[in-house]
Amino acid sequence: MPRADVTLSALAGGDGPPVVLLHGLAGSAAELEPTALGLLDSYTVIVPDQRGHGHATRHPADVSRRAYVDDVLAVLDAFAQGPAVLVGQSMGAHTAMLVAAWHPDRVRGLLMLEGGVGGDDGDYPSRLEAWFASWPVPFPTRQAAVEFLGGRSLAAAWAADLEERDGAFWPRFDGAVMTSAIRGVAGEARWDDWAAVTAPTLLVRGAAGTGPEGEVERMLALRPGVEHVVVPDAGHDVHLDQPDAWLTVLRSFLRRLA
Repeated sequence: MPRADVTLSALAGGDGPPVVLLHGLAGSAAELEPTALGLLDSYTVIVPDQRGHGHATRHPADVSRRAYVDDVLAVLDAFAQGPAVLVGQSMGAHTAMLVAAWHPDRVRGLLMLEGGVGGDDGDYPSRLEAWFASWPVPFPTRQAAVEFLGGRSLAAAWAADLEERDGAFWPRFDGAVMTSAIRGVAGEARWDDWAAVTAPTLLVRGAAGTGPEGEVERMLALRPGVEHVVVPDAGHDVHLDQPDAWLTVLRSFLRRLA
C-alpha cells in the first residue's frame, strides 16, 4: 500500500463494520492475527504493519505522531466503509487515541489496550535504545531469540516474526527507528487530546501491566463515561498472555457499540 513517503502493509478480510487493529512498538500485524481471526465472522478486520514495522518501510524519514495518524487515515480510506472502531495496544493505542481526537468523524469506537496519554519522566526512550542495542543479532535460531528475550508470550511472538536471511534470524525493525518513534509518545502527555475524544471508549489493562501510577484513574476522571476492564494473569501484552479473555472483552465491547 504505497503512500507519498512510505509503503505500508496490511492484512484485511471479513465482512461487516470495520475494525482496525494497531500493534505496539516493535510489533507487527502478525501478532494480532489471532485477534483478527476471532472477529472475521462479524467484522471487516484491518491489521496494518505501521511504518518502520513488519513489512512496511523499514527506515521512514518521518516517525512523528502525525505521520502515524495519517497512516491510519490512509488505511481507513483504502479498506473501510464509514467510521471504524480503532483497537490499539501500547503505542498503537496512543495512535488510535490521537486519530479519535483529531478525526472524530472517522472513529465510532476506541479501545486502548495497555495504552495511555504518553509522556515520560524517566527517559524511557534512551533505556529502550540501550536494550535494542544489546540484542545479539542475528539470532542463530528462533528459540535462541525466545530465550534472550525472556521466554514470555511477547518473546515467542517476536521470535516467530523474525526474518530469516542466510540461515539466521533478524528483527523486522531497526532499533534506532523504534527509539525515534517512541520519543514522539514519551515527549508529551496528551491530556487535552484524551479529553477531546468523543467516541465510546474502553480502557483494558493487564493486572500486571505497565503504565504510570495514577494514569488510568486520571483518564477515567477526565472522561467519566469511559469503561475500564482489568484482565487477570496478564501483563503489558494482554492479547498474547490471555488471548481468550482478551477476545471476550473485545467482542463484548464491539457488540455494545452495535
